[in-house]
Amino acid sequence: HSIAAATTVLLALVGIGAMIHEPVLIPPLAASAALVHSAPTLPLAQPRNVVIGHLLGSAMGYAVLAAAGSSAWAAAVAAGLTLGLNMLARTPHSPAVATAVIIVLQTPAPGRFVPLLFGATVLLVLTGYAASRVRRKAPTYPVYWW
Repeated sequence: HSIAAATTVLLALVGIGAMIHEPVLIPPLAASAALVHSAPTLPLAQPRNVVIGHLLGSAMGYAVLAAAGSSAWAAAVAAGLTLGLNMLARTPHSPAVATAVIIVLQTPAPGRFVPLLFGATVLLVLTGYAASRVRRKAPTYPVYWW
């Protein structure tokens, strides 16, 4: 059931992207879906970590992009700084580190990318919540909201 739920939400992200002609499914969101649906009790999978972690990753990605430009070197710095920022904010979420890398290497327009990222993370959390209510023996998700 968790595989079906994760696949369904990822397909929904692809469908949304197709409708608006924007890539909404990015690799870090697939990793987030895996955490939410296969390890729902881990701190890394909790809503605060998923949503805020990705938003902090995007902020750091755009900050490094503005300061250093787009390069693999800058992407590595953005990843390390995102890890530190997420730990400082107590929102560790490893896929969010990859979000910073994607931003530095792909340079998406922030006015489109950040709202789509936010919506996608909220959708991941909501499908995790719904899936945990449907499956009888599944762990309750989330363990905590904030």
